Amino acid sequence: MKIVFAGTPEVALPTLQALHDSDHELAAVLTRPDARTGRGRKVSRSPVAAWADEHGIEVLTPAKPREPEFLDRLRELDADIVPVVAYGALVPPAALAIPRLGWINLHFSLLPAWRGAAPVQHAVLNGDAMTGACVFQLEEGLDTGPVYGRLTEPVEPGDTSGDLLARLAVAGARLTVDVVNALEAGTIYGEPQPEDGVSYAPKITVEDARVRWSDPAFAVDRRIRAVTPAPGAWTEFDGQRLRLGPVRPDPDGPRLAPGHIALAKHHVHVGTATDPVLLGQVQPAGKKPMDAAAWGRGLQTESPVFA
Repeated sequence: MKIVFAGTPEVALPTLQALHDSDHELAAVLTRPDARTGRGRKVSRSPVAAWADEHGIEVLTPAKPREPEFLDRLRELDADIVPVVAYGALVPPAALAIPRLGWINLHFSLLPAWRGAAPVQHAVLNGDAMTGACVFQLEEGLDTGPVYGRLTEPVEPGDTSGDLLARLAVAGARLTVDVVNALEAGTIYGEPQPEDGVSYAPKITVEDARVRWSDPAFAVDRRIRAVTPAPGAWTEFDGQRLRLGPVRPDPDGPRLAPGHIALAKHHVHVGTATDPVLLGQVQPAGKKPMDAAAWGRGLQTESPVFA
């Protein structure tokens, strides 16, 4: 079949590569326009666009996929199907109707759980023991279309969202190719999502990533892992933001009030509503990440506290 692939971030690349390596024809990719990123605010291509440039494949970057020029080009390409992984924009009905088999979306949850922009982050934040991925038919509703295939993946105790998403991206690539093959053969049909078990996963904000030291230790641990690597956990110290890597609850650690810090030669504890947690890496503003113990040895404050 002739395929146009829609996706933007790095997590979309395993599926893009798998489709490219399949027996199908990859005619073009659709991705978000070039954007300013990093401290220098340099204009850069999306990971999907950069991959397509390297492979000599046409790149479509409409500001919005309802633009007439984009719709005309999609018709000209005459694609049979548009697989989607984290494209990042709402697809209008006019675009959904163009490919013969429509648009299918690889979503990183077990639908109808965690519909929305940040399913993996919310699965980690809420302490889910199991998650997965689904390929479903894209329609106007928010992740509401019939499901063609799914896979499951355990959430390991130390998983960050980045760890979990990396595994799901690889497994989901294989699932997407299998679904495309089955749709071509006419041997698969979408299964409507159940009405029970619906939950939503809105985008995680920078404020969501602020650590609440008044939470229990398990909740502090989950929040930090859920927002790692993006947008990145943080707390306030001495009037500035301090970024935090994953922590470890320590039932045998010193009893501390929430946010209060205990410094030792080789480790740093911080109090929560229950047990303290051991800090891992920290990153002061304008500096590189460092071991928490090294950061602690450089403090001048006698009774350090996180806000």
